[in-house]
Amino acid sequence: MMMNIQKQSSKLIKPFVPTPQTLRHYKISFTDELIPFINISVVLFFSANNNAIPKFVSRLETSLAKILTQFYPLAGRYVDKTQTIDCNDQGVEFIHAKVDIKMQDILAPGVDIKFVDEFIPPKIFAVEQFTDPLLAIQVTMFNCGGVALGASIMHKIADASTLCTFLNEWAAMNREENEIEFSGPGFNSPSLFPGRCYGPIPLPLIRDELSSKLYIRKRVSFSESEISILKAKAMDNGKLNTLHLSKVQLVSAIIWKAFISVVNATNDKPSESILVQPVDLRGKTASLIPKESCGNLVGFCATDARMVETTEELADRLSHNVKKTINKLSKVNHCSEEGQTTVLNSLTLKDVEILESTYVIFLTSWCKFPFYEADFGFGKPTWAAPGRLPVQEIACLMDDAQGNGVDAHIFLEVKNVPYFEEALKVDTLLCKT
Repeated sequence: MMMNIQKQSSKLIKPFVPTPQTLRHYKISFTDELIPFINISVVLFFSANNNAIPKFVSRLETSLAKILTQFYPLAGRYVDKTQTIDCNDQGVEFIHAKVDIKMQDILAPGVDIKFVDEFIPPKIFAVEQFTDPLLAIQVTMFNCGGVALGASIMHKIADASTLCTFLNEWAAMNREENEIEFSGPGFNSPSLFPGRCYGPIPLPLIRDELSSKLYIRKRVSFSESEISILKAKAMDNGKLNTLHLSKVQLVSAIIWKAFISVVNATNDKPSESILVQPVDLRGKTASLIPKESCGNLVGFCATDARMVETTEELADRLSHNVKKTINKLSKVNHCSEEGQTTVLNSLTLKDVEILESTYVIFLTSWCKFPFYEADFGFGKPTWAAPGRLPVQEIACLMDDAQGNGVDAHIFLEVKNVPYFEEALKVDTLLCKT
Protein backbone atom coordinates (compact mmCIF):
# COMPACT_ATOMS: atom_id res chain seq x y z
CA MET A 1 0.00 0.00 0.00
CA MET A 2 1.31 3.42 -0.99
CA MET A 3 0.63 6.52 1.04
CA ASN A 4 1.96 10.04 0.91
CA ILE A 5 2.22 12.01 4.14
CA GLN A 6 2.68 15.73 3.54
CA LYS A 7 3.86 17.99 6.33
CA GLN A 8 1.67 21.08 6.52
CA SER A 9 3.53 22.89 9.27
CA SER A 10 6.10 22.45 12.02
CA LYS A 11 6.55 24.75 14.99
CA LEU A 12 7.74 24.88 18.56
CA ILE A 13 5.05 25.14 21.21
CA LYS A 14 6.15 26.86 24.42
CA PRO A 15 4.49 26.79 27.85
CA PHE A 16 1.53 29.16 28.13
CA VAL A 17 3.01 30.58 31.33
CA PRO A 18 6.82 31.00 31.53
CA THR A 19 8.59 28.60 33.88
CA PRO A 20 9.83 30.39 37.03
CA GLN A 21 13.60 30.83 37.39
CA THR A 22 13.41 28.82 40.63
CA LEU A 23 12.50 25.77 38.50
CA ARG A 24 15.04 26.44 35.75
CA HIS A 25 17.37 23.50 36.47
CA TYR A 26 15.83 20.04 36.77
CA LYS A 27 18.37 17.43 37.96
CA ILE A 28 17.31 13.98 36.81
CA SER A 29 17.09 10.97 39.15
CA PHE A 30 19.48 8.01 39.15
CA THR A 31 16.63 5.92 37.69
CA ASP A 32 16.70 8.40 34.78
CA GLU A 33 20.49 8.42 34.55
CA LEU A 34 20.55 4.66 33.91
CA ILE A 35 18.24 4.92 30.88
CA PRO A 36 19.90 4.97 27.42
CA PHE A 37 19.61 7.89 24.99
CA ILE A 38 16.64 6.69 22.97
CA ASN A 39 13.11 7.93 22.44
CA ILE A 40 9.92 6.00 23.16
CA SER A 41 6.76 6.76 21.24
CA VAL A 42 3.13 5.89 20.69
CA VAL A 43 0.49 6.70 18.09
CA LEU A 44 -3.23 7.00 18.80
CA PHE A 45 -5.73 6.57 15.94
CA PHE A 46 -9.08 8.36 16.18
CA SER A 47 -12.02 7.63 13.87
CA ALA A 48 -13.80 10.40 11.99
CA ASN A 49 -16.23 12.20 14.26
CA ASN A 50 -18.76 14.77 13.06
CA ASN A 51 -18.74 16.24 16.56
CA ALA A 52 -15.04 17.02 16.42
CA ILE A 53 -14.38 20.60 17.37
CA PRO A 54 -13.67 23.01 14.51
CA LYS A 55 -10.12 24.21 13.99
CA PHE A 56 -8.99 21.43 16.27
CA VAL A 57 -5.32 21.68 15.22
CA SER A 58 -5.03 25.22 16.51
CA ARG A 59 -6.91 24.19 19.64
CA LEU A 60 -4.47 21.32 20.16
CA GLU A 61 -1.62 23.81 19.97
CA THR A 62 -3.26 26.07 22.56
CA SER A 63 -4.07 23.26 24.99
CA LEU A 64 -0.56 21.85 24.53
CA ALA A 65 0.92 25.20 25.56
CA LYS A 66 -1.33 25.24 28.64
CA ILE A 67 -0.50 21.69 29.78
CA LEU A 68 3.22 22.34 29.28
CA THR A 69 2.94 24.85 32.11
CA GLN A 70 2.41 21.83 34.37
CA PHE A 71 4.84 19.52 32.51
CA TYR A 72 7.45 22.24 32.05
CA PRO A 73 10.57 19.98 31.87
CA LEU A 74 9.30 18.66 28.52
CA ALA A 75 9.70 22.12 26.99
CA GLY A 76 13.35 22.36 28.06
CA ARG A 77 16.60 20.92 26.70
CA TYR A 78 18.79 18.19 28.14
CA VAL A 79 22.32 19.12 29.30
CA ASP A 80 24.43 15.96 29.30
CA LYS A 81 27.43 17.44 31.10
CA THR A 82 25.41 18.18 34.24
CA GLN A 83 22.69 15.55 33.70
CA THR A 84 20.04 18.23 34.07
CA ILE A 85 17.22 19.66 32.02
CA ASP A 86 17.52 23.35 31.33
CA CYS A 87 13.86 24.34 31.68
CA ASN A 88 14.28 27.27 29.31
CA ASP A 89 10.86 26.98 27.62
CA GLN A 90 12.33 26.47 24.14
CA GLY A 91 9.31 24.30 23.45
CA VAL A 92 8.18 20.96 22.05
CA GLU A 93 7.94 20.19 18.34
CA PHE A 94 4.42 20.16 16.89
CA ILE A 95 3.95 18.82 13.36
CA HIS A 96 0.68 19.04 11.41
CA ALA A 97 0.46 16.65 8.45
CA LYS A 98 -2.03 15.18 5.97
CA VAL A 99 -2.11 11.75 4.35
CA ASP A 100 -3.83 10.81 1.09
CA ILE A 101 -5.60 7.64 2.31
CA LYS A 102 -8.47 6.67 4.58
CA MET A 103 -7.73 5.42 8.07
CA GLN A 104 -9.52 2.11 7.47
CA ASP A 105 -7.01 1.41 4.67
CA ILE A 106 -4.21 0.94 7.19
CA LEU A 107 -6.19 -0.53 10.08
CA ALA A 108 -7.56 -3.39 7.99
CA PRO A 109 -6.37 -6.95 8.84
CA GLY A 110 -3.23 -8.01 7.01
CA VAL A 111 -1.83 -4.51 6.42
CA ASP A 112 1.92 -4.24 7.03
CA ILE A 113 2.32 -2.99 10.59
CA LYS A 114 5.43 -0.99 9.75
CA PHE A 115 3.18 1.91 8.66
CA VAL A 116 2.81 2.88 12.34
CA ASP A 117 6.13 4.72 12.41
CA GLU A 118 5.02 7.02 9.57
CA PHE A 119 2.68 8.76 12.02
CA ILE A 120 5.29 9.44 14.69
CA PRO A 121 8.02 12.12 14.59
CA PRO A 122 10.95 10.18 13.12
CA LYS A 123 13.74 10.64 15.68
CA ILE A 124 14.33 7.59 17.88
CA PHE A 125 17.80 8.45 19.18
CA ALA A 126 18.80 11.45 21.28
CA VAL A 127 22.53 10.73 21.39
CA GLU A 128 24.62 13.91 21.09
CA GLN A 129 21.62 15.90 19.90
CA PHE A 130 20.99 17.82 23.10
CA THR A 131 19.63 20.90 21.32
CA ASP A 132 16.63 18.92 20.07
CA PRO A 133 13.18 19.03 21.70
CA LEU A 134 12.55 16.42 24.39
CA LEU A 135 9.02 15.85 23.11
CA ALA A 136 7.69 15.84 19.56
CA ILE A 137 4.05 15.59 18.45
CA GLN A 138 2.71 14.74 14.99
CA VAL A 139 -0.98 15.19 14.18
CA THR A 140 -1.93 13.61 10.83
CA MET A 141 -5.28 14.07 9.10
CA PHE A 142 -6.77 11.29 6.93
CA ASN A 143 -9.00 11.85 3.90
CA CYS A 144 -11.92 10.34 5.81
CA GLY A 145 -11.61 12.79 8.71
CA GLY A 146 -9.78 10.35 10.97
CA VAL A 147 -6.79 11.52 12.97
CA ALA A 148 -3.48 9.94 14.02
CA LEU A 149 -1.75 11.57 16.98
CA GLY A 150 1.84 10.42 17.44
CA ALA A 151 4.06 11.38 20.37
CA SER A 152 7.78 10.73 20.80
CA ILE A 153 9.54 11.50 24.07
CA MET A 154 13.13 11.25 25.28
CA HIS A 155 13.32 8.08 27.40
CA LYS A 156 16.06 9.63 29.53
CA ILE A 157 13.42 11.71 31.35
CA ALA A 158 10.19 9.73 30.90
CA ASP A 159 8.88 6.17 30.80
CA ALA A 160 5.73 4.86 29.12
CA SER A 161 3.61 5.63 32.18
CA THR A 162 4.78 9.27 32.09
CA LEU A 163 3.97 9.52 28.37
CA CYS A 164 0.50 8.11 29.01
CA THR A 165 -0.12 10.49 31.94
CA PHE A 166 0.94 13.45 29.80
CA LEU A 167 -1.32 12.48 26.88
CA ASN A 168 -4.34 12.02 29.13
CA GLU A 169 -3.78 15.35 30.90
CA TRP A 170 -3.32 17.09 27.56
CA ALA A 171 -6.49 15.43 26.27
CA ALA A 172 -8.44 16.64 29.29
CA MET A 173 -7.09 20.16 28.81
CA ASN A 174 -8.11 20.13 25.15
CA ARG A 175 -11.53 18.63 25.89
CA GLU A 176 -12.60 21.06 28.60
CA GLU A 177 -13.93 24.50 27.88
CA ASN A 178 -12.19 25.95 30.92
CA GLU A 179 -8.57 25.45 31.87
CA ILE A 180 -7.99 22.57 34.28
CA GLU A 181 -5.13 22.01 36.68
CA PHE A 182 -3.04 18.87 36.86
CA SER A 183 -3.29 17.65 40.46
CA GLY A 184 -0.65 14.94 40.21
CA PRO A 185 2.89 15.08 41.61
CA GLY A 186 4.46 15.81 38.22
CA PHE A 187 8.15 15.13 37.59
CA ASN A 188 9.05 13.91 41.06
CA SER A 189 11.50 11.07 40.35
CA PRO A 190 14.54 13.18 41.45
CA SER A 191 12.96 13.76 44.87
CA LEU A 192 12.42 10.01 45.22
CA PHE A 193 15.73 8.76 43.81
CA PRO A 194 18.27 11.63 43.71
CA GLY A 195 20.85 11.55 40.93
CA ARG A 196 24.24 9.87 41.48
CA CYS A 197 25.98 10.73 38.19
CA TYR A 198 25.62 7.24 36.72
CA GLY A 199 25.90 6.46 33.02
CA PRO A 200 23.25 4.56 31.06
CA ILE A 201 23.06 0.80 31.39
CA PRO A 202 24.31 -1.04 28.28
CA LEU A 203 21.60 -2.29 25.94
CA PRO A 204 21.95 -3.98 22.53
CA LEU A 205 20.78 -0.96 20.56
CA ILE A 206 20.15 -0.81 16.80
CA ARG A 207 21.99 2.42 16.07
CA ASP A 208 22.60 2.88 12.36
CA GLU A 209 20.22 2.94 9.42
CA LEU A 210 21.82 -0.08 7.76
CA SER A 211 21.31 -2.35 10.75
CA SER A 212 17.81 -1.00 11.35
CA LYS A 213 16.80 -2.29 7.90
CA LEU A 214 17.70 -5.79 9.08
CA TYR A 215 14.95 -5.65 11.71
CA ILE A 216 11.21 -5.75 11.28
CA ARG A 217 8.09 -5.25 13.38
CA LYS A 218 5.48 -8.00 13.63
CA ARG A 219 2.18 -7.81 15.45
CA VAL A 220 0.60 -10.83 17.10
CA SER A 221 -2.89 -10.20 18.46
CA PHE A 222 -4.55 -12.27 21.19
CA SER A 223 -8.25 -11.65 21.78
CA GLU A 224 -9.91 -12.21 25.14
CA SER A 225 -11.44 -15.48 23.92
CA GLU A 226 -8.12 -16.71 22.54
CA ILE A 227 -6.41 -15.99 25.86
CA SER A 228 -9.13 -18.00 27.63
CA ILE A 229 -8.53 -20.90 25.25
CA LEU A 230 -4.79 -20.77 25.93
CA LYS A 231 -5.41 -20.84 29.68
CA ALA A 232 -7.71 -23.84 29.27
CA LYS A 233 -5.04 -25.56 27.20
CA ALA A 234 -2.51 -24.98 29.97
CA MET A 235 -4.90 -26.48 32.53
CA ASP A 236 -5.37 -29.55 30.35
CA ASN A 237 -1.60 -29.97 30.41
CA GLY A 238 -1.70 -30.26 34.19
CA LYS A 239 -0.77 -26.70 35.16
CA LEU A 240 -3.90 -25.94 37.19
CA ASN A 241 -2.49 -22.74 38.70
CA THR A 242 -2.10 -21.35 35.18
CA LEU A 243 -5.75 -20.29 35.46
CA HIS A 244 -4.60 -17.44 37.71
CA LEU A 245 -1.97 -16.15 35.31
CA SER A 246 -2.54 -12.63 34.05
CA LYS A 247 -2.94 -12.15 30.32
CA VAL A 248 0.42 -10.35 30.31
CA GLN A 249 2.24 -13.28 31.92
CA LEU A 250 0.66 -15.79 29.58
CA VAL A 251 1.36 -13.82 26.39
CA SER A 252 4.86 -12.97 27.63
CA ALA A 253 5.60 -16.67 28.04
CA ILE A 254 4.33 -17.42 24.52
CA ILE A 255 6.50 -14.68 23.00
CA TRP A 256 9.50 -15.76 25.08
CA LYS A 257 9.10 -19.38 23.97
CA ALA A 258 9.03 -18.25 20.32
CA PHE A 259 12.25 -16.24 20.80
CA ILE A 260 13.91 -19.28 22.40
CA SER A 261 12.85 -21.39 19.40
CA VAL A 262 14.50 -18.84 17.10
CA VAL A 263 17.85 -19.00 18.86
CA ASN A 264 17.72 -22.80 19.02
CA ALA A 265 16.99 -22.97 15.29
CA THR A 266 19.77 -20.56 14.32
CA ASN A 267 22.59 -21.68 16.64
CA ASP A 268 24.69 -24.82 16.82
CA LYS A 269 23.79 -25.41 20.45
CA PRO A 270 21.04 -24.11 22.74
CA SER A 271 21.85 -20.94 24.71
CA GLU A 272 20.79 -19.96 28.19
CA SER A 273 17.87 -17.55 27.97
CA ILE A 274 16.81 -14.68 30.23
CA LEU A 275 13.70 -12.53 29.89
CA VAL A 276 14.10 -8.98 31.26
CA GLN A 277 10.98 -6.94 32.05
CA PRO A 278 10.47 -3.49 33.56
CA VAL A 279 8.31 -3.42 36.70
CA ASP A 280 6.46 -0.19 37.43
CA LEU A 281 7.30 1.11 40.92
CA ARG A 282 4.17 3.25 41.13
CA GLY A 283 1.82 1.91 43.79
CA LYS A 284 4.12 -0.99 44.66
CA THR A 285 6.66 0.36 47.17
CA ALA A 286 6.31 0.77 50.95
CA SER A 287 6.63 4.54 50.59
CA LEU A 288 3.83 5.04 48.10
CA ILE A 289 4.70 6.43 44.66
CA PRO A 290 1.51 7.86 43.10
CA LYS A 291 0.53 6.51 39.68
CA GLU A 292 0.70 10.01 38.14
CA SER A 293 4.37 10.40 39.13
CA CYS A 294 6.57 11.35 36.18
CA GLY A 295 10.06 10.23 35.27
CA ASN A 296 11.55 6.74 34.96
CA LEU A 297 10.10 4.89 37.93
CA VAL A 298 10.78 1.25 37.23
CA GLY A 299 12.82 -1.70 38.39
CA PHE A 300 13.78 -4.77 36.36
CA CYS A 301 12.66 -8.37 36.74
CA ALA A 302 14.96 -10.94 35.11
CA THR A 303 13.77 -14.54 34.73
CA ASP A 304 15.98 -17.35 33.42
CA ALA A 305 14.49 -20.21 31.44
CA ARG A 306 16.84 -22.92 32.75
CA MET A 307 15.92 -26.24 31.16
CA VAL A 308 12.16 -25.74 30.85
CA GLU A 309 10.61 -26.95 27.62
CA THR A 310 6.98 -25.83 27.53
CA THR A 311 5.23 -22.49 27.46
CA GLU A 312 3.33 -23.49 30.60
CA GLU A 313 6.60 -24.03 32.46
CA LEU A 314 7.91 -20.67 31.30
CA ALA A 315 4.69 -19.01 32.39
CA ASP A 316 4.96 -20.58 35.84
CA ARG A 317 8.58 -19.45 36.24
CA LEU A 318 7.70 -15.99 35.02
CA SER A 319 4.70 -15.66 37.33
CA HIS A 320 6.72 -16.83 40.34
CA ASN A 321 9.61 -14.46 39.65
CA VAL A 322 7.41 -11.43 39.01
CA LYS A 323 5.66 -12.00 42.33
CA LYS A 324 9.05 -12.39 44.03
CA THR A 325 10.32 -9.13 42.48
CA ILE A 326 7.18 -7.19 43.41
CA ASN A 327 7.37 -8.54 46.96
CA LYS A 328 10.96 -7.29 47.24
CA LEU A 329 10.03 -3.88 45.85
CA SER A 330 7.05 -3.67 48.22
CA LYS A 331 9.53 -3.30 51.09
CA VAL A 332 11.29 -0.34 49.47
CA ASN A 333 11.19 2.94 51.34
CA HIS A 334 12.79 5.52 49.10
CA CYS A 335 13.81 7.58 52.15
CA SER A 336 16.23 4.86 53.27
CA GLU A 337 19.59 3.93 51.78
CA GLU A 338 18.50 0.30 51.78
CA GLY A 339 15.48 1.17 49.65
CA GLN A 340 17.62 3.22 47.25
CA THR A 341 20.06 0.32 46.92
CA THR A 342 17.27 -2.18 46.25
CA VAL A 343 15.99 -0.12 43.33
CA LEU A 344 19.52 0.47 42.03
CA ASN A 345 20.38 -3.24 42.16
CA SER A 346 17.12 -4.05 40.40
CA LEU A 347 17.85 -1.66 37.52
CA THR A 348 21.44 -2.81 37.10
CA LEU A 349 20.55 -6.51 37.44
CA LYS A 350 23.30 -6.80 40.03
CA ASP A 351 22.01 -10.08 41.41
CA VAL A 352 21.59 -11.72 38.00
CA GLU A 353 24.36 -13.67 36.29
CA ILE A 354 24.30 -12.94 32.56
CA LEU A 355 27.05 -14.65 30.59
CA GLU A 356 28.29 -13.43 27.23
CA SER A 357 26.58 -16.42 25.61
CA THR A 358 23.25 -15.77 27.35
CA TYR A 359 20.35 -14.96 25.03
CA VAL A 360 18.67 -11.90 26.54
CA ILE A 361 15.15 -10.97 25.48
CA PHE A 362 13.56 -7.67 26.55
CA LEU A 363 9.81 -7.46 26.98
CA THR A 364 7.94 -4.40 28.16
CA SER A 365 4.23 -4.29 28.92
CA TRP A 366 2.19 -1.12 28.44
CA CYS A 367 -1.00 -2.98 29.31
CA LYS A 368 -3.22 -1.20 31.87
CA PHE A 369 -1.71 2.17 30.93
CA PRO A 370 -4.84 4.11 29.91
CA PHE A 371 -3.79 5.16 26.41
CA TYR A 372 -7.31 4.31 25.24
CA GLU A 373 -8.78 6.87 27.67
CA ALA A 374 -7.13 9.84 25.92
CA ASP A 375 -10.19 11.69 24.62
CA PHE A 376 -9.22 15.02 23.04
CA GLY A 377 -12.83 15.93 22.35
CA PHE A 378 -13.40 13.73 19.30
CA GLY A 379 -13.78 10.37 21.03
CA LYS A 380 -11.43 7.79 22.46
CA PRO A 381 -8.77 6.10 20.29
CA THR A 382 -9.83 3.34 17.94
CA TRP A 383 -6.37 1.81 18.22
CA ALA A 384 -3.07 2.55 19.95
CA ALA A 385 0.37 1.24 19.01
CA PRO A 386 3.96 1.81 20.18
CA GLY A 387 6.58 3.26 17.88
CA ARG A 388 9.69 1.35 16.86
CA LEU A 389 11.93 0.35 19.73
CA PRO A 390 15.62 0.46 18.68
CA VAL A 391 16.64 -2.55 20.78
CA GLN A 392 17.57 -5.98 19.45
CA GLU A 393 15.11 -8.78 20.25
CA ILE A 394 12.39 -6.88 22.09
CA ALA A 395 8.63 -7.04 22.42
CA CYS A 396 6.08 -4.50 23.63
CA LEU A 397 2.62 -5.55 24.83
CA MET A 398 -0.41 -3.26 24.72
CA ASP A 399 -4.09 -3.74 25.47
CA ASP A 400 -6.29 -4.17 22.44
CA ALA A 401 -9.08 -1.69 21.78
CA GLN A 402 -11.57 -3.78 23.79
CA GLY A 403 -9.23 -3.81 26.80
CA ASN A 404 -9.19 -7.54 27.54
CA GLY A 405 -6.97 -8.79 24.71
CA VAL A 406 -3.32 -8.11 23.95
CA ASP A 407 -1.46 -6.75 20.92
CA ALA A 408 2.14 -7.96 21.00
CA HIS A 409 4.52 -5.85 18.89
CA ILE A 410 7.64 -7.86 18.14
CA PHE A 411 10.90 -6.36 16.86
CA LEU A 412 13.28 -8.98 15.45
CA GLU A 413 15.69 -9.67 12.62
CA VAL A 414 14.07 -10.20 9.24
CA LYS A 415 15.94 -13.47 8.74
CA ASN A 416 14.44 -14.88 11.94
CA VAL A 417 10.79 -14.12 11.13
CA PRO A 418 10.02 -17.59 9.64
CA TYR A 419 11.39 -19.36 12.74
CA PHE A 420 9.47 -17.03 15.04
CA GLU A 421 6.17 -17.46 13.18
CA GLU A 422 6.56 -21.22 12.99
CA ALA A 423 7.17 -21.38 16.76
CA LEU A 424 4.00 -19.36 17.39
CA LYS A 425 1.94 -21.58 15.11
CA VAL A 426 3.16 -24.71 16.81
CA ASP A 427 2.59 -23.30 20.28
CA THR A 428 -0.70 -21.46 19.91
CA LEU A 429 -2.17 -22.03 16.45
CA LEU A 430 -3.12 -18.35 16.73
CA CYS A 431 -0.33 -16.60 14.84
CA LYS A 432 -1.44 -13.42 13.08
CA THR A 433 0.57 -10.74 11.32
